[in-house]
Amino acid sequence: MAQKPLLSLPEFQNVSTGTLVVKEPLNFWGGARVKPKDTKNSEPVYEPATGRVLCDMIPCGEEEVDAAIKSAHSAYLKWSKLSGMERARIMLEAARIIRERRDEIARAEVANNGKSITEAQVDIDVSWQTIEYYAGIAPTLSGQHIQLPGGSFAYTRREPLGVCVGIGAWNYPFQIACWKSAPAMACGNAIVFKPSPMTPVTAVILAEIYKEAGVPDGLFNVVQGGAETGGLLCHHPMVAKVSFTGSVPTGKKVMEMAAKGVKQVTLELGGKSPLIIFKDCELENAIKGALMANFLTQGEVCCNGTRVFVQREIMPQFLEAVVKRTKAIAVGDPLCEGTRMGALISKPHMEKVLGFIKQAKEQGAKVLCGGEQFVPSDPKLKDGYFVSPCVLDNCRDDMTCVKEEIFGPVMSVLPFDTEEEVLQRANNTTFGLASGVFTRDIARAHRVAENLQAGTCYINNYNVGPVEVPFGGYKMSGFGRENGQVTIEYYSQLKTVVVEMGDVEDYF
Repeated sequence: MAQKPLLSLPEFQNVSTGTLVVKEPLNFWGGARVKPKDTKNSEPVYEPATGRVLCDMIPCGEEEVDAAIKSAHSAYLKWSKLSGMERARIMLEAARIIRERRDEIARAEVANNGKSITEAQVDIDVSWQTIEYYAGIAPTLSGQHIQLPGGSFAYTRREPLGVCVGIGAWNYPFQIACWKSAPAMACGNAIVFKPSPMTPVTAVILAEIYKEAGVPDGLFNVVQGGAETGGLLCHHPMVAKVSFTGSVPTGKKVMEMAAKGVKQVTLELGGKSPLIIFKDCELENAIKGALMANFLTQGEVCCNGTRVFVQREIMPQFLEAVVKRTKAIAVGDPLCEGTRMGALISKPHMEKVLGFIKQAKEQGAKVLCGGEQFVPSDPKLKDGYFVSPCVLDNCRDDMTCVKEEIFGPVMSVLPFDTEEEVLQRANNTTFGLASGVFTRDIARAHRVAENLQAGTCYINNYNVGPVEVPFGGYKMSGFGRENGQVTIEYYSQLKTVVVEMGDVEDYF
């Protein structure tokens, strides 16, 4: 009997906070969900808003990883032979299905991740747009013709890599799976995707949607697991590339493992990004920008502008307004339309964030608002992982809260006097993922953007990420890019074909 896709099961209909329990297996290869071989290492996965168990994450062992990769390889042999137009047609169908089921997918994402439904809906929109964008690029992939002497010529072919591994993060589970699979599939590759062990559910929904859209069985597979499963994927001889989103220490390990097989790697790692607000800015926009730079997805965003440098003259007005707005952020049930901040991913992570705030106070920072565990009035949320959004003043560049990635709703505000000084301080970090500047001075805006050492610089906005625009880091924030046309180069390889039209030179 054919499996019913997760989204058509009764438990996924009208998901509300505290109701979803997933009993189905969450591995997927060969075009179907696959029961785990061994359940002894199973780990509970919690719903962030309630703290109750949502499902069990059962990691894949060597045999299972091998089966998923072999399934991907056989699908790759079929998929890579299709024309770009044929691949595009199937990808556009997948994008259409996601667009149609946006709300159901978003609700499942919220149950697993804890972010507000409004944000999750945007994530799902970005997801189908990503697939649609790369479907548009698939038919345009082409090589170059080079004329050589005597009527001979050469041409290049842009060819797929083979089986690509995607390792996702828990902050954007569905969206990251699309960011990695869409360009890979457009180029003719197959994917084995390992979601974060904390958010195992929605990648399986994506796998089922790709199947429904008509990809060959095995083209997009999901294996569950933590570091050990990730290691098996990185070491597997049939894997051509690994694309990883996550922390710097894990990124280093992924790179090291991939190096043993000389596999291509894309790393999208952490950040401690600067947001520079000059006194000539449009202050209302700068305040909104600072909130966007710090409090989306409960502050669990790698490119967040968590070091907010404010020119001294406007510091009092900025702090007054930003604190007022931060106090007004509606924290609570992430599935309520009015909620603007949901729950952090896990209890240990919440405790880690609260630990950073405690340490900041010990080091002399002043908490202007928030920074405490928040208990919503709704009794079903009493065990959820909520933290009230926090603004820290009296910060110095040498404080832990200014140097290390907190990955929670914590904004550190620092005064500055001159452009030269703030650029030096902004760049004094091992990270380089994003940056931002608010100013009305057009020359200064472009000058600052040029001098900030980061993969992205936002001018008079923050955390806007259209799929057409490349995203990735400088320095220890990683390398390679996601989104934009350039990503095609990271999921394909170039073959040169040289054609002699005359006789071979008589040298010997």
